Amino acid sequence: MIKVMDGIRVLEVAQFTFVPAAGAILADWGADVIKVEHPVRGDTQRGFINMGGFQLDPNRHPLIEHPNRGKRSVGIDVSTPDGQEVLYEIAKTADVFLTNYLPAQRQKNKFDVEHIRAANPNIIYARGSAYGDKGPERLVGGFDGTAFWTRSGVGHALTPEGLGGALPQGIPAFGDSIGGMNIAGGISAALLHRERTGEAVEIDVSLLSTAWWAAGASVTQGMETGETMRSLMPGTTTSVNPFMANYLTSDGGTINLCIVSPTGYIRDTWEHLGLPELADDPRFSDVLPLIQNAEAGVQLITEAIASKPFDYWRQHLKTMKGQWAPFQSLVDLASDEQAIANDMIVEVEAADGGAPFKVVRGPVQFNHEPLETTRAPQASEHTEIVLMEIGIDWDRIEALKESGAIA
Repeated sequence: MIKVMDGIRVLEVAQFTFVPAAGAILADWGADVIKVEHPVRGDTQRGFINMGGFQLDPNRHPLIEHPNRGKRSVGIDVSTPDGQEVLYEIAKTADVFLTNYLPAQRQKNKFDVEHIRAANPNIIYARGSAYGDKGPERLVGGFDGTAFWTRSGVGHALTPEGLGGALPQGIPAFGDSIGGMNIAGGISAALLHRERTGEAVEIDVSLLSTAWWAAGASVTQGMETGETMRSLMPGTTTSVNPFMANYLTSDGGTINLCIVSPTGYIRDTWEHLGLPELADDPRFSDVLPLIQNAEAGVQLITEAIASKPFDYWRQHLKTMKGQWAPFQSLVDLASDEQAIANDMIVEVEAADGGAPFKVVRGPVQFNHEPLETTRAPQASEHTEIVLMEIGIDWDRIEALKESGAIA
């Protein structure tokens, strides 16, 4: 299997999901990612035992496995001089330094860009933050739920105005994972730039900028017109195209029709909906009258789809030429034949020795080959082996352990 990042070493001093997700992607691509964790408590996220109201098993932990698979963990107390010296020695062997700690912590513990560059002038230094590394809120921290969902306008756009309140974010680490991919892409470009020019650059990605990029078309519309789209309450639509709406099935499922441009699809669509006669009805036989009679078309499609169950439509519409999708849950996707065929799920060894743990593969595939990965490391699992690889002898390792600088 091709490993496009083979030979690249990434030194990660980060917690939670946003920046570690970038390390996970790079590890999937073949990089040697060394995750630095506190020698006693590890990544703070290891202590999270609740996610969205669900209790988590510390030994089978989605918020650890998803952003940390494929890495090696080294326990270093970066607040101590000895720990900082060990960090610098690893940095000398690394191509990329990756962090999401706030500026005050980076300065206090001496792993800001000037400290790491003093050890390795050629290292690419990548920062992830809530609101960016410039401006009046450079020192302010934040999470997925604040910077990506709430402040960015994403939550507002996805909350129907008629709901009467703010819709809470239903997917933990949603923006974190998207932002991690942005960082991984930036690092890839920076590595190419360094190879071509010899210059090692700094990289910044924020959760706020990640959200605005993800919602870029709507943000641009808002800046242009002062208005932006909002999600609608179920059962309401402002569509002028009856082939673009959600329709309920007889058993309460939902089918989404998304035929953005009906030209060439009209007859086939009516036939698949069980309404072949409408393909010759002058109200619905061409694009302009279809739009002019959208309300009547929506009503007819509503009645047709409501006459049969969800599974019927899931199978029946597979031969329809136009675009549509079944409204699925995240659990449904795990058994989706198309997702499985495209290797979107990978099983890794479970840390507790039990059944394999299923995680989501990164979205990039090279040469149609499914990316391989391994489980997330246990906290400080690889301390001794990594330090010995970079030339630290056993006597010094023991002394560092006794002082509490490493685990």
